[in-house]
Amino acid sequence: MSQPSKSASLSEAFSGAASALALVEAGMALPRALAQVFESHHATPQTRGAIQDLAYRSMRNWGAAQQCLAALMPQPPQQARLKTLLCCALSLLSDATPIYATHTIVDQAVTAASQDQELAKAKGLVNAVLRRFLRERDKLLTDLSQHLSSRWNYPDWWIHKMQRDWPHDWENILAAGNQPPPLTLRVNRRKITTEAYRQLLQEQAIEATIVGPYAIRLQQALPVTRIPGFMDGLVSVQDAAAQLAAPLCDIADGMHVLDACAAPGGKTGHLLESADIQLLALDHDAKRLQRIQENLTRLQLQAQLVTGDASNQLWWDGQFFDRILADVPCTASGIVRRHPDIRWLRRPEDSRQLARLSARILDNLWQMLKPEGKLLFVTCSLWPEESALQAQSFEQKHGAIRLTAPGQMLPMSQAERDQDGLFYALFQKPSV
Repeated sequence: MSQPSKSASLSEAFSGAASALALVEAGMALPRALAQVFESHHATPQTRGAIQDLAYRSMRNWGAAQQCLAALMPQPPQQARLKTLLCCALSLLSDATPIYATHTIVDQAVTAASQDQELAKAKGLVNAVLRRFLRERDKLLTDLSQHLSSRWNYPDWWIHKMQRDWPHDWENILAAGNQPPPLTLRVNRRKITTEAYRQLLQEQAIEATIVGPYAIRLQQALPVTRIPGFMDGLVSVQDAAAQLAAPLCDIADGMHVLDACAAPGGKTGHLLESADIQLLALDHDAKRLQRIQENLTRLQLQAQLVTGDASNQLWWDGQFFDRILADVPCTASGIVRRHPDIRWLRRPEDSRQLARLSARILDNLWQMLKPEGKLLFVTCSLWPEESALQAQSFEQKHGAIRLTAPGQMLPMSQAERDQDGLFYALFQKPSV
């Protein structure tokens, strides 16, 4: 991730990130919080990039930052944005490999406070807290390493649940979730081959590695406007693990296919790139369907977009489907590296509630599948009640034929294998 340019100072990034993270603390998802801040701040593209970078960095180090603040200020600040400003600065200062000089971080955090009408009176407090951290840094970090939440930067309950569900892999899973994700592209096979696109990147001095039949991982992330051919539909952004969904659906020309819970539309596009099918893309949120349409327009593909709830049949016209892709709602515990705010927004009871919802969705969709048709159950959760146990229960309840699929894929952040944590189960409906 890039550091703020001269036109986007660190103090501006502190101000915007603190505002966004105050909204996250109040329960808002980070992408929505950032969108709100960008609009209210009339942020330039450079400033937006700086704010987003700092907000995501801070979320990945939020456990340590909050523990640091609690040690430095036993009585937390009453003003939400003062707290998040301090936590943003502490998240940078406590990082093992800080991206700025420590004096720059302190100076720019104080500047951000002084330029804010609500926080100007607290600039002395900001300066004192951060300078005290620098004086006591080694001892503070040693003390904090004794706390699970500050050592791993996840809530305690999340860590305990991961230890219980993945006793041999929990440390690697948590570590992978703290790494910034790579930028992986899906090559549009209707327009270009994977090798030809890799050569196109090479010609433009963009280093990349082929990591799947249509997957190319860039060595350095780029804005989509700088990715060759992106606006012409040559490629889309999609994680390598997510690119398995369309091939697993085993579609062929002429099939009637449902992409349930389709937004933001990555899998929708991949299905349409794979065969000439009649595709219905369903989502409960009309605004998110607009995003799917934007992607399809860029890819020069067409689908029927329908606003509706996958847990009922009010939207269904009665035509049965040959294939159903059910990427059901979940806690998203397998993609926290892309959405680091999720770990702080989720609650222990969310997994059970979402598992009940996804069970209703799967039961409903199964009724719309033709005999001998296939349903692909996908979730980006690592919790068994949402994934493996859900699939087992569904298979037994409906007498579904379980076909070969990857099952649980754990998140990885390695040079040779870098992927999100997804679960796949493929079912076929009996002929009778």
